[in-house]
Amino acid sequence: IAVNCSSVQFTKSDVIEDINEAIQYSGLDPRLLEIELTESLLLQDGEKGIQILSDMKALGIQTSIDDFGTGFSSLSYLKRLPVDKLKIDQSFVKDLDKDSGDAAIVTAIITLSHNLNLTVVAEGVETQEQFDILRGFKCNEAQGYLISYPLDIEQFSLWLDSYREQILQKVSGL
Repeated sequence: IAVNCSSVQFTKSDVIEDINEAIQYSGLDPRLLEIELTESLLLQDGEKGIQILSDMKALGIQTSIDDFGTGFSSLSYLKRLPVDKLKIDQSFVKDLDKDSGDAAIVTAIITLSHNLNLTVVAEGVETQEQFDILRGFKCNEAQGYLISYPLDIEQFSLWLDSYREQILQKVSGL
């Protein structure tokens, strides 16, 4: 389960206690929880942000940097962040098949991520062509309308049952 964390939530002094309480209340295995934080949010909080991310990791929670590539991140800072995933902002994926600059940025992010042992997720994948290009670039995961439009829990259950085999093929293709 991936959850976006806002700057208000992230900067609360008891954010770790809140997350831990939610895990305990729900009974969710913390390894199945992913907290998504924006690149710009992580740049604001420096050492405090690193400590909060470390505390999340200690709980077994996965963390990801959302909208990567839009916040002018310092690469020396990035290598210190205890995160599991980088999510490539959809603005780079949108014209991937038409813009060589976007393709260069995406391949650079994927290469950098893999060298830092991070999983890469491409956001905003809407066409098979984008998906195929990303697969060729060795992107690990994709999200976007090509996979599915937003669904409520009942729709998701039906969708998952109907497309389980197709999903496994698409996911294993990346």
